[in-house]
Amino acid sequence: MDNLVKIFDTTLRDGEQSPGATMTASEKLEVARTLARMGVDVIEAGFPAASPDDLEAVKRIAMEVGRPSGDITRVPVICGLARTTQNDIDKCWEAVREAAHPRIHTFIATSDIHMKYKLKMERAQVEAKVAEMVAYAHSLCEDIEFSPEDAGRSDPEFLYRVLEIAIKAGATTLNIPDTVGYTMPDEFGALIAGIKKNTPGIENCVISVHCHNDLGLATANTLAGIRNGARQAEVTINGIGERAGNTALEEVVMTLHTRHQVLDLDTHIDTTQLARASKLVSNYTGMSVQPNKAIVGANAFAHEAGIHQDGMLKNHLTYEIMLPETVGVLQTRLVLGKHSGRHALKERLAALGYALDEDALNKVFDRFKTLADKKKTITDADIEALVSDESYQHKVIFGLDGLMVSCGTMGLPTATVRLVGPDGQTQVHASIGTGPVDAAFKAIDAIVHTSSTLVEFVIHAITEGIDALGEVTVRIESCDLPAVQDAQNETGQPRTFGGYGADTDIVVASAKAYLSALNKMLVASGQYGEVELPAYQTIR
Repeated sequence: MDNLVKIFDTTLRDGEQSPGATMTASEKLEVARTLARMGVDVIEAGFPAASPDDLEAVKRIAMEVGRPSGDITRVPVICGLARTTQNDIDKCWEAVREAAHPRIHTFIATSDIHMKYKLKMERAQVEAKVAEMVAYAHSLCEDIEFSPEDAGRSDPEFLYRVLEIAIKAGATTLNIPDTVGYTMPDEFGALIAGIKKNTPGIENCVISVHCHNDLGLATANTLAGIRNGARQAEVTINGIGERAGNTALEEVVMTLHTRHQVLDLDTHIDTTQLARASKLVSNYTGMSVQPNKAIVGANAFAHEAGIHQDGMLKNHLTYEIMLPETVGVLQTRLVLGKHSGRHALKERLAALGYALDEDALNKVFDRFKTLADKKKTITDADIEALVSDESYQHKVIFGLDGLMVSCGTMGLPTATVRLVGPDGQTQVHASIGTGPVDAAFKAIDAIVHTSSTLVEFVIHAITEGIDALGEVTVRIESCDLPAVQDAQNETGQPRTFGGYGADTDIVVASAKAYLSALNKMLVASGQYGEVELPAYQTIR
């Protein structure tokens, strides 16, 4: 089919050549199964002549993935790589021969710089080697792929002759590699167009492209090659590979999928499995995917900017050209952070089960912005803590306006507290204590001038990470208010008040919780009027 682009995955061969990316035989087998389930047309399983282990791994993949099975709809071609030597080709055939659709992929360099310094061969010698070894490979296997290494820097006229020789010797796929990622998209596209126009017998072969990413142009070059007649793309999951890597499978596939109206080209890939395959390869190779990686990066479907979030909430097409579900991501993430707007916060609160009026939303939003300046990302637990913190507040008699502490092994723990009192005046006091929290509480007591006993103090982190939001709850007993009478206790029980505070600074959270409890106690004393309840309610 002229509008079908075959996907040739070389994660297990070129991808595994990335420094530190070596996989075990069982890991390679699981990656191969994943590629097959995803619909990859050709799996280059390895370089059998590289080592006995590589040969055995390719052989196992050929037998277990390269044959029909229940969970694979289309059986992929299993391919092995070989230099143009009889030993390499023999080992490659030994490894892939048990597959239902085996392929031998053989290569030799054709650029002047490679021939002179690496091969130390003349052009005529390279031509003779291609004719001999491609023919030998074809005597073993019907499906032969030939690659002129460093084709991007090769003389086009010489390239045409070498490809014609390979075709006559039995090659059925001609792969054109930009081995060092040197070419520009217009150059590479013109190279493919020239090969298609000037190579005798090319009409009976599939033209393939294999581009490296040294200049960040691998995907662009691959697409340029496809637009000029190539119908096989050689790619890797996450774009892993030697040096700066290869063309990323997910980028090519999703470009063809998303811009189908323009390109009118298809693949056999089940795109909903892309995210899973990316994570699997990342885990096995130990090579993390950069957050801003196209298609499968953590930020590929995440939005923090307020303008973007507002647009996304109105219509996802404003800032997303594909649905996250298409690539196997569960959903778009509106990341709440310091760039987020009120609309996004309101939507997240609604999703969490909170209905707020405008005044309450404004108050929570102000506190959200303050927290966002301290944390890179605000989690749902953070949001719930902010709402809970607000919901515990009654009429504020004394408000925390500032807190500074000094503590450690070099001196006495000291806290300086600044409170805004009921008359709007600011009061400051410094105290020492057994620790920073004790010092802060003593400083608050000195300003508030009330008598209470701390009977409970609980602290824990409610979000993950080193910048976790800390939650503090306290319970105090009043020493001034009348006791609550108990029918079974004539002396009565002291009145208790609970307070709650949350902050990334646990001492600040403690001070907020303590003030919250003191404010409730002061309001209950009747000195400051009726209790003011929060201006919102929960709906869950």
